[in-house]
Amino acid sequence: MKHLVKTAAAPVLALALALPAAAGGMPGKGISVSPIKGSPANAWFQHMVVQLGLEALGYEVGETLEADFPAVHLAVASGDADYTFNHWKPLHNDFFDKSGGESVMTRVNAAITGAGQGYYIDKNTAEAHGITDIGQLADPALAAVFDSDGDGRANLSGCNPGWGCELAIETHLDDFKLRDAVQHDQGSYFAIMADTITRYNEGGAILYYTWTPNWISDVLVPGEDVVQIGIPSGGGFKTGFAVNDVYIVANNGFLEANPAAAKFFEMVDIPISAVNAAQVKLRDGENTQEDFRRHAEDWVSANQAQFDSWVAAAANAN
Repeated sequence: MKHLVKTAAAPVLALALALPAAAGGMPGKGISVSPIKGSPANAWFQHMVVQLGLEALGYEVGETLEADFPAVHLAVASGDADYTFNHWKPLHNDFFDKSGGESVMTRVNAAITGAGQGYYIDKNTAEAHGITDIGQLADPALAAVFDSDGDGRANLSGCNPGWGCELAIETHLDDFKLRDAVQHDQGSYFAIMADTITRYNEGGAILYYTWTPNWISDVLVPGEDVVQIGIPSGGGFKTGFAVNDVYIVANNGFLEANPAAAKFFEMVDIPISAVNAAQVKLRDGENTQEDFRRHAEDWVSANQAQFDSWVAAAANAN
């Protein structure tokens, strides 16, 4: 497939697990598995947790492919990859459906739940100008407060093309007549956000989009540094974005041929707080394949009994 990138293979480190897999043998022995994830690095943690489980079942987990989200779904649909733990529902519904949907792949399990999204501005500006929703930036004077490049428009640190979230932002700009007032800055999200954080630290006004789980809200702390603003609603606060669950999605042929892997996918349950904790480590520079695997191993060790129960159930699946 086009646009798929192979990442460096993680070393297969031994986990000190009292594996209950022996009861059902090693059903994955001799079988190679191909995962795929989206381009953002912050999905590595959950993929590594799944990789550890599949390895415990005897599978050989190959190099993880990376691609933009439309290509991620196409790869799983076509069998160029076997699974991803990077499908956000409902954010990626169109990618899923346009790639063939349930006829070729399955949303096996919402293994991370409660992922939020939204717009944020610095608290000082919100309080000084009474800004509570992005529609207020149709006022050129308010928009200019967030202008960082001198064109008079607010600079919104937004969402990369191909991630899905950019579609909602573009719709908001149209629906609330903000095209002449707000510039949607796109490209490399984390590089753009690094500039946004620098601007805040220098006392500037900032406007940005972000989501959880992510490390951004650990640096720009909601309620302390920044506040979330909504969209015009006519009553009550609305973020303008759906709360998402993050699913493991797998190719149907792979699931049918590998009931142990399918059962393991069904069992995985990772608290969003654990994913957020891994994001902080990523932000602090622990960003190699070895780091990502260690983060997953540490979480497994802290939740050993639960993890072992997942492996045991999967090892005995028919």
